[in-house]
Amino acid sequence: MSRVYNFSAGPAVLPEEVLQEAAEEMLDYNGTGMSVMEMSHRSKAYDDIIKTAEKDLRDLMDIPDNYKVLFLQGGASQQFAMIPMNLMKNKVADYIVTGQWAKKAYQEACKYGKVNKIATSEDKTFSYIPDCSDLPISEDADYVYICENNTIYGTKYKKLPNTKGKTLVADVSSCFLSEPVDVSKYGIIYGGVQKNIGPAGVVIVIIREDLITEDVLEGTPTMLQYKIHADANSLYNTPPAYGIYICGKVFKWIKKMGGLAAMKEHNEKKAKILYDFLDESNLFKGTVVKEDRSLMNVPFITGDEQLDAKFVKEAKEAGFENLKGHRTVGGMRASIYNAMPIEGVEKLVEFMKKFEKENA
Repeated sequence: MSRVYNFSAGPAVLPEEVLQEAAEEMLDYNGTGMSVMEMSHRSKAYDDIIKTAEKDLRDLMDIPDNYKVLFLQGGASQQFAMIPMNLMKNKVADYIVTGQWAKKAYQEACKYGKVNKIATSEDKTFSYIPDCSDLPISEDADYVYICENNTIYGTKYKKLPNTKGKTLVADVSSCFLSEPVDVSKYGIIYGGVQKNIGPAGVVIVIIREDLITEDVLEGTPTMLQYKIHADANSLYNTPPAYGIYICGKVFKWIKKMGGLAAMKEHNEKKAKILYDFLDESNLFKGTVVKEDRSLMNVPFITGDEQLDAKFVKEAKEAGFENLKGHRTVGGMRASIYNAMPIEGVEKLVEFMKKFEKENA
């Protein structure tokens, strides 16, 4: 069985050499005589794995010393509650809603305090990013929240909002490690790893140390306090050990590829191939305004639901998997994360051209 081109939005394609390496180490990791899956998280071997992973991530993102890196569980969705529980000292937060995940985070935060929706792109099915240069930031807001890349709708902030001095919290699940980032602009930058970095089950939270306190909302469970995990170096309880091990391998792979600047270049090249075709096609069209397009998630439609379904079916038969759009928007979506090779996108465009000729 040969590998397919996997355009899934997450869990998503991983670098083939990482999978090969993990396969080779499956029964015996580094001479330990056991798999990482079987290993105590308190062992010397595992301690090296998690420490090396953190060091490589710090190198890649140039994370300042006054930020902690936490490898946690519960996915990005658990962070929707954990963030207000830990940060809402005044019980006020401002949210910018540019897609389904930002909306879910907003709804969750509403359980813990007064939450202001200070901007949204809901009026046009989240097909653009609102102007965030001069927003009505609340004077007593504990933080301003965004979802930086919108997996479902294919939009991406090209410029961070002006938070007027308030702490910025960003969910970067679907653009994590796709380009260089200035961590110091954020109070918290976090993401589930199952799109661009590793297998499902790990969420990485990069948090400025002054935001890690014992002063959390009353009733916050022990497991949902950043301080508990920070003090224990992500080993308060058994971590998602195998997932972190794979993330560590992906960090090494990105370093080998030339780091985040090289990744950005690689991703821009891939996205350009697909967007250029969509812009000139008579059958397919992209759904996002040009200036807000994501490099990672590319939604497109034919304008005819039956034709969309036919395309997804025939694409699957041709070895292009998971091109069906999210159930809330329909159409198609190609997620072209770091590990998607350029030829995957070239072959997809070739197939789309052929489909267009046959269905014009």
